[in-house]
Amino acid sequence: MKGYKTEKIRNVILLGHGNCGKTTFLEAALKYTGAINRMGRVEDGNTVSDYDKMEIAKGYSINTTLVPVEYKGFKYNFLDTPGFFDFIGEVRSALSTAAAAIIMVDASAGIQVGTEKAWKECKKAKTPVFMVMTKIDKENVDCDAVIAELREKFGNSVVTDEDEDALNEAIAATDEELMEKFFEGEAFTEEEFNNGLRRGIGTGEIVPVIKTSSMTEDGIDEVLRSINRYIPEPTKHAPYIGKDFNDNEVEVATKVDGDPILFVFKTIADPFLGKISYAKVLTGQIKSGTEMYNPRTQKSEKLGAMFFVRGKEQVAATEVNAGDMVALAKLQNTKTGDTLCLKDKAVEMPRIEFPKPNYFVAVEAKDKNDEEKMAQGLFKLMEEDPSFVLERNSETHQSLLGGQGDIQLSIIRDKLKSKYGVEIQTVPQKIAYRETIKGNSDVQGKHKKQTGGAGQYGDVHIRFSPSQQEFEFSEELFGGSIPKNYVPAVEKGLIESMEKGPLAGCKVVNIKAVLYDGSYHDVDSNEMAFKIAASLAFKKGIQEAKPCLLEPIMKMDIIVPEKYTGDVMGDMNKRRGRILGMDPAEDGGTTVLHAEAPQAELFDYSIVLRAMTQARGEFTLEFDRYDEVPSNIAQKVISEYQDDKEKK
Repeated sequence: MKGYKTEKIRNVILLGHGNCGKTTFLEAALKYTGAINRMGRVEDGNTVSDYDKMEIAKGYSINTTLVPVEYKGFKYNFLDTPGFFDFIGEVRSALSTAAAAIIMVDASAGIQVGTEKAWKECKKAKTPVFMVMTKIDKENVDCDAVIAELREKFGNSVVTDEDEDALNEAIAATDEELMEKFFEGEAFTEEEFNNGLRRGIGTGEIVPVIKTSSMTEDGIDEVLRSINRYIPEPTKHAPYIGKDFNDNEVEVATKVDGDPILFVFKTIADPFLGKISYAKVLTGQIKSGTEMYNPRTQKSEKLGAMFFVRGKEQVAATEVNAGDMVALAKLQNTKTGDTLCLKDKAVEMPRIEFPKPNYFVAVEAKDKNDEEKMAQGLFKLMEEDPSFVLERNSETHQSLLGGQGDIQLSIIRDKLKSKYGVEIQTVPQKIAYRETIKGNSDVQGKHKKQTGGAGQYGDVHIRFSPSQQEFEFSEELFGGSIPKNYVPAVEKGLIESMEKGPLAGCKVVNIKAVLYDGSYHDVDSNEMAFKIAASLAFKKGIQEAKPCLLEPIMKMDIIVPEKYTGDVMGDMNKRRGRILGMDPAEDGGTTVLHAEAPQAELFDYSIVLRAMTQARGEFTLEFDRYDEVPSNIAQKVISEYQDDKEKK
């Protein structure tokens, strides 16, 4: 394994449903090209790609792995991605650097949800696609039926070299002269055929299907040969579009003699080895010791140890050419999605668009002394996987772990234990309820304390009513009933009291308070006394003004195949939700349901929607507003709070 010249490099991402044969295909390709003597097996935990201890234990891919295959003087940087779409962040980071994608389809299973999602991601990223049908050696496999299924699902762009008429027609569609030739019945020259096929694959008008068996090595050479022939070398790709310091667009063409620019697409945070950054050299050449600049952090990084990697195997690299991929050790101020360039010619590439988390669980360290260690470990793991978050809810005082699903979050918990020695557990998630009032009240709050020496005296009369603002305060004092210098203390006392309402200890909002009368004592009155008097008035005033509980309402866009819309709508009704409308999705065949529902009913929605739609449904979630909690549910929340108070 070594560095290659730019024209000899190809970068390809492997996608597909879990267990469709991606990792096994790489084993076959490595054996076919002489890199290994015998194929490993995923079940035995001895493959080149799935080398992580956790991947071996689980039996499936968790991380994107870089596995170069050297074939007839060429280097193919394969990015083997996880099949579970809880790890969609891994897929998107790999797609940001690949020139083409191979979507693998298990011939014995046909189109699976992972196949559909891989196709969708490629279309979104505008990445050229090959399809490789795996496991054709299995019994009772009907390859023709699978190809027909692919064509029905993804269109007539899906072709095989066995269907010469369809392939020639697709090639003809890429060029007017070829189209004329096709209609006149003339055969294409080999050069016309190859150029047309290359053009068609590049634009997405042609999606070739190649049949393979990793066990018998059938089709392996054809896949490798096709990558060489139909995926353009890095210098032939369209320029990358970045932005300079003034936010102006800058075209960056891949050139061997260009100014060096690196794009970091993956990070591994190891507590023993330190941070390792995987990067693609977009243009120029990099060498160990080169001083690079990070436009995001506005800090310089000196490139230290560099490695070419194949799975866990590392080979020291002294220089890396444009188009190639490399691992960089111990970059201090750089994370996934960052650009490294020359400081005087700074340019920043678009950052990777990671999905927003929509599945949250409340977590805490099993050992209360490990809370800080838990947070530090999770922030380190976020460097590896930016598609999950750790948030601290300031109202419920809970730590919330958010990601794409339960599989991803369970892996994060396992990694935290194995890498950082911290065990965490999930606990019931609390809702950040609010309290407000629906009526009016007029109350007195009087604080009088005499215990020898100077006493305390504060007396206020306050009217409370609902407000559109979070808090509205005014005074209508007359005749010097309360000196003006005590008014700020009254307001402060009310504001502090609003942090904990009388019903369930929640924050109080949308209150108007008018201080209109009171009394004071020349000696015993002070600011503290009036703060306490205000808090007494607040408790009494809220209780007398028809207090109620409010809950957060979330706005949702739910994207599902049309056949599942009825089930999804029925489920939403059970969650006290409402469907506000629906639209056809851009890709056709799916519907976007616009909905709203209480947050309290949505903790498990990610899991339920996945089960209800065979993992084909997806949704976005964002806070919209607060609404009154139905009385039966409010009473339960209030009772639980009062019970907890009594226990304490």
